[in-house]
Amino acid sequence: MPDWITTPAALQAHFEVKPARIGLDTEFIRERTYWPQLALVQIAIEREGEGEAEPTILLVDPLRPGIAAALAPILADTDILKIVHSPSEDLVAFKHACGVVPKPLFDTQQAAALAGIGSGLGYQKLVEQLTGVALAKGETRSDWMRRPLSPSQLEYAADDVLHLFAMHDALDGMLGQLGRREWLAEDATRTVINAENEGPERWPHLSMRSAQFLDQAAQRRLVRLLRWRDVYARDSDKPRSWILDNELAVAIARQAPADLDALQRQLDAHPKAPRKLGETIWAALAAVQPDEDQIPDAGVAETRDKQRLRLLQDAVANRSAALGLPDGVLASRRWLEALLDHGDWPDALSGWRRAALEPDLAPLLTAPADASSSRG
Repeated sequence: MPDWITTPAALQAHFEVKPARIGLDTEFIRERTYWPQLALVQIAIEREGEGEAEPTILLVDPLRPGIAAALAPILADTDILKIVHSPSEDLVAFKHACGVVPKPLFDTQQAAALAGIGSGLGYQKLVEQLTGVALAKGETRSDWMRRPLSPSQLEYAADDVLHLFAMHDALDGMLGQLGRREWLAEDATRTVINAENEGPERWPHLSMRSAQFLDQAAQRRLVRLLRWRDVYARDSDKPRSWILDNELAVAIARQAPADLDALQRQLDAHPKAPRKLGETIWAALAAVQPDEDQIPDAGVAETRDKQRLRLLQDAVANRSAALGLPDGVLASRRWLEALLDHGDWPDALSGWRRAALEPDLAPLLTAPADASSSRG
């Protein structure tokens, strides 16, 4: 049976002898907030000399006083390896609740990708593939903030960390045989750094397809609105769409209101508009950003050299096949678009990825446009 942890003392007692590694997972809620609300922390602890015995499972209640502060030094202890599965949102939840990002990490999902097993595999599927154990999926949409948790919730939560050590052993062995342990460590370090430096996106308009059809002045207005929205959503801990939805933001940016009254009429006519924020939105529209001369044109996708992009994608596919990597692991389309549009290698393509790709991609990036378009 897992141990239900409700006090800092109970949690600290399990770490009087420091383990070399722990399995780690969370349950959180993010339906009505900007930040993920940490609802449960699952920890698997392997005791030295336990051999084949199952690990000790802790179900830690972060809603109890002092628990978040007690978790922080455990999460930050670099002598304890944290074995996780696809932890990006878990890291944000930990940072918000505990003030730290867990490190170092071993991400079993990314390890499976680098080992050539598959890309983006879910926990249940990977557990079954590596251990032969089929896990229940009945509590995936459960209310984890309620107390007490049901027996089925407790079982589901414990299962989420029960098999992480067996998965780590298998995947680490595969990566060792392939000489790719450093690849995973590099990816894990980047994941931690990104979580530690998580902040508002600098160019939020680039992820909106409708922004491609705005002129440059409208794109500048849209960037002002989206940056304001993100700051407001963070400060108020509300989903961005609750503050200002994308459709309305684009409509306001497309044709600047003549004055505050015109903006207010536009808000009053929209069913989901934040009518009470008219003055604040008007001020955001007028707030010229210091880096507006650097705003990338969202419409560049319409003029992108699609033939050259296809050549880059083909080169990546060939290199991935040679390395035995699943599609999308070596380089995504979005990363290649950034490389093609801006000429600089994005951070996501640094390190081992750049070393693997640059010999094939560099000639395609520097070839004259007519040369790239003339290839088959």
